[in-house]
Amino acid sequence: MNKLYKFFELKKKNILCIYFTAGYPTISSTEKIVTTLQDLPVDLIEIGIPYSDPLADGIVIQNSNKISLKNGMNVSLLFSQIKKIKDSIRTPIILMGYYNQFYQFGEDKFLKESQESGISGLIFPDLPVNVFVKKYQKMFQKHLLSMIFLITPKTDPDRISLLSKITDSFLYLVSSNSITGEPILFGDKQISYFNRIQKLSPHVPKLIGFGIRDKKTFDFSCQYANGGIIGSSFIQSLNKNRLKYSIREYITSLFG
Repeated sequence: MNKLYKFFELKKKNILCIYFTAGYPTISSTEKIVTTLQDLPVDLIEIGIPYSDPLADGIVIQNSNKISLKNGMNVSLLFSQIKKIKDSIRTPIILMGYYNQFYQFGEDKFLKESQESGISGLIFPDLPVNVFVKKYQKMFQKHLLSMIFLITPKTDPDRISLLSKITDSFLYLVSSNSITGEPILFGDKQISYFNRIQKLSPHVPKLIGFGIRDKKTFDFSCQYANGGIIGSSFIQSLNKNRLKYSIREYITSLFG
């Protein structure tokens, strides 16, 4: 049983997941951000592995990827950084990357390194579900890792049913057909979508991402799912000269 499964057994609502890009704003920021976040009311930490072509991401995360890569961040270095602090990490950590990174690093090696680093789950948005089931599902189970799947407003009911059956943690609900960081006006269209997913998979935890950026939108995500994922606006708030203070200030603003 992995940490994410245990976590969702214990906490059912108002779950806050914070996303940031490894190696941003500086190469040494990753460890500082993780250790600071876990002392705040943050339930899950999602770390993005910088990639040269992050297709689903908006300008904020794209820029953080460019700076991170320029700083020298890579998969091996990220695992090394996380291993240094893994014994003190209490908050479940998720890595988000792309299938090519997973494949090029070596799939079994990636999963082994993830387990040894204390990682709880992985997100590869472009990894086909049928490939995961046939080739990787047992490997993930062997290494006690969850695969987190994305659902969009265009995902058909049969696929939602399949993902609900094979997940052992939560479903990531993409709030709209847009990229990360876009200003989204949550209204009847999104509510209808979230309610539809809830009816199709009532017993599976769900977190809403894309457009969750402040207290109002986070509260909205908690109303229609188990919680929300915040990325772009958190990244924008990071001040490398006052890193810990800027993190505390941002997280506090979500509950004020």
